[in-house]
Amino acid sequence: MKASAGLDLFKTPLVLKIAGFILVTLTFFYLGKHWSSSNGDQQVVFFSSSPGTSVGVSPNYGKSFNVTALITQTDTVPEQVPVPPASTSPASDSAAAEQAPPPPVVELDRTFGVIDGDGKMSDDFEVGQVDPEVVENWGNETEVDSEGGEGSSVKVKRFELCSESMREYIPCLDNVEAIKKLKSTEKGERFERHCPEKGKELNCLVPPPKGYRQPLPWPRSRDEVWFSNVPHTRLVDDKGGQNWITKAKDKFRFPGGGTQFIHGADQYLDQISKMVPDIAFGNHTRVVLDVGCGVASFGAYLMSRDVAPLSIAPKDVHENQIQFALERGVPAMVAAFATHRLLYPSQAFEIIHCSRCRINWTRDDGILLLEVNRMMRAGGYFAWAAQPVYKHEQVLEEQWEEMLNLTTRLCWELVKKEGYIAIWQKPKNNSCYLSRDEGVSPPLCDQDDDPDKVWYVDLKPCITRIPENGYGGNVTAWPARLHTPPDRLQSIQMDAYISRKELFKAESKYWSEIIAGYVRAWHWKQLKLRNVLDMKSGFGGFAAALIDHGFNSWVMNVVPVSGPNTLPVIYDRGLLGVMHDWCEPFDTYPRTYDLLHASGLFSVERKRCNLSTIMLEMDRILRPGGRAYIRDTLDVMEELQEIANAMGWHSALHDTSEGPHASYRILVCDKRLLRS
Repeated sequence: MKASAGLDLFKTPLVLKIAGFILVTLTFFYLGKHWSSSNGDQQVVFFSSSPGTSVGVSPNYGKSFNVTALITQTDTVPEQVPVPPASTSPASDSAAAEQAPPPPVVELDRTFGVIDGDGKMSDDFEVGQVDPEVVENWGNETEVDSEGGEGSSVKVKRFELCSESMREYIPCLDNVEAIKKLKSTEKGERFERHCPEKGKELNCLVPPPKGYRQPLPWPRSRDEVWFSNVPHTRLVDDKGGQNWITKAKDKFRFPGGGTQFIHGADQYLDQISKMVPDIAFGNHTRVVLDVGCGVASFGAYLMSRDVAPLSIAPKDVHENQIQFALERGVPAMVAAFATHRLLYPSQAFEIIHCSRCRINWTRDDGILLLEVNRMMRAGGYFAWAAQPVYKHEQVLEEQWEEMLNLTTRLCWELVKKEGYIAIWQKPKNNSCYLSRDEGVSPPLCDQDDDPDKVWYVDLKPCITRIPENGYGGNVTAWPARLHTPPDRLQSIQMDAYISRKELFKAESKYWSEIIAGYVRAWHWKQLKLRNVLDMKSGFGGFAAALIDHGFNSWVMNVVPVSGPNTLPVIYDRGLLGVMHDWCEPFDTYPRTYDLLHASGLFSVERKRCNLSTIMLEMDRILRPGGRAYIRDTLDVMEELQEIANAMGWHSALHDTSEGPHASYRILVCDKRLLRS
């Protein structure tokens, strides 16, 4: 009876199903092993004959793929293009050639926004989770060329050192050949940009002077720098008696004086504050332009009042004044009032200051002062400390009357004249301009004139209009303006498919998180960062993050000509910036910056110029001992790392915080004091 019951158990459907499943499984294992062993390509391996190991091999084993072709920065829907297997016969090649082309990319009409409770579009909201891809790519108007051969490898020959005579070489300002061909130099044309022709660009590494040492840290550098880093004594000989600069053993010392403030910049700033209390340094006044700056003591002492000064001067007979300013750790650029607009936006500066700056403001019916008017914020101030203000010689009195006549026609109000300083205020709207008598010069500029278009734009003999909507004049007081989306955000010409305020806030949050990561992972707080250059700065989020994280540094925010002009927004935030084309050299001395930061720059500029041209310029302006952080797409990283190594930099490629599968990488480069 029990035997019969056991036999019936094996006849039940459940047991039969289990037995069948086991049989089928064993059959597949046998076939798999047999097929894998007999196929030379070994496309699938279920198990290995070696004990204790197991391997899973992709069906694509042994095939070549162009990885960079799969990377894209465009906002369009990517095409699904399968990579054909390597052909093994003429027949397969023919079949591949007959395949139909992939379908065209369909452009989607996308609209993004926030709808409020009444069903209206609104840009007043809080930013939530940040999408890194949006922040990285918003300014990239040029598509990335992702073509490349299989197994392509970039090889760059090691660059040689330039001659010792080029150790202070500024390519676009030291082009003697081009300067000799100028038809006229009477208006300062020789001090403007004249870049080398194509094929004659810098192709070597600018050497430091002998005995170069790591610059002294701020704030010590405000008062003294190493003589060996800027080994020039002409300013000591010419200006030593005016309290500009002295030499003591192996250092230059800066007592803090100037031609018009020999008793010190601090006392001079106190005087300006008492003359016009509304100036309110560090609150109402945040961004200041110092014209003809000398060794930049005016700017150096402004920084202790929470002001962002920009000191400019031409490379003239006092040719090293900007180099001294930068060595001290003060924001400065080589620039000249001549025949072209300066590379700063309209309504950028709350104060423009000129102390014995040797500029004839009234020439050509005031065309140079009209450029000051363009860059000065509505309601801003022009401070002039010069001999015509206080001396009573006939020639100087005539110059003062000419200045009064011109500023009156510009509708500037002389708010205070005391001692050797005169301070004017620019009007806050156009009402005075429109009420002038007919035919009064200079006229208002045409309505279609773009006052923020500055790259190789001639000076214009007209008064820049103040926006009727008040944009640019109504900025929040510092420090709140750093994170307040400014009005001029809405006037930026850009292909934005999401709210500008959303993008502004997202960028700020994104870079704040990135800098926090750099501080934790790479100990940025231990780096001696003072002079920083952001080579593609967007809205200035990187610079704002450095301020938020307490770095004792300043940032020159560069807005490339290849992208949207965000300079007005950068200045409205209380930051410094300049327009530039990275296919050309930058207007600064060699060994200017401690840190170069480039995010998403090379993947855009590779369509316009040679990457090695930009990298060599970076080497020229980076201090020995400085660092470069390049954040960009995978398809440019191999070439950039090869160029970095060819320049003698020590480089390392890192994943971003998004992980190893992200399309971006970070190339960290060190420029050592001694090249190996």
